[in-house]
Amino acid sequence: MTSVTDVPAVVRKTITVNASVERAFSVFTEGYDSWWPRSHRIGKIPMQKAIIETREGGRCYTIQTDGSECDWGRVLAWDPPRRLVLAWQITPEWGYESDLAKSSEVEIRFSAEPGGGTRVDLEHRHFERHGAGGATMRTAVDSTGGWGSLLEMFKARAEQAQ
Repeated sequence: MTSVTDVPAVVRKTITVNASVERAFSVFTEGYDSWWPRSHRIGKIPMQKAIIETREGGRCYTIQTDGSECDWGRVLAWDPPRRLVLAWQITPEWGYESDLAKSSEVEIRFSAEPGGGTRVDLEHRHFERHGAGGATMRTAVDSTGGWGSLLEMFKARAEQAQ
């Protein structure tokens, strides 16, 4: 028998965007720098640009104001414009985790809604891979300033005139 404590915690967020699936996917990925807040970074130097390389195996990283780069993830699945899975290679202490086996995952799905909008479903999972700090990480990404707020920023950008 499986108890509740045996089931890994997952953070799920859903938002509807008044934009096509193609536009929503493009803004989330290619336009990542246009909506990701500069305050959300793990680099020690202020962030200049945020990048998701648009291919399976691509890097997720930031370029700092001094020109240095700071990795934070990897593209695990790339299925435009329907689905994207990212390795969340960030430690509970907000540093870089090079070992994928110790990283959680973020899956984002884009589905057409009646009327031309897009439903965006985000699932952040495998917090147990972070070890003892997994619960802290889960709480952080599920709190104010976490995925809910970030998706609102994404939505605002995706709904702007092209």
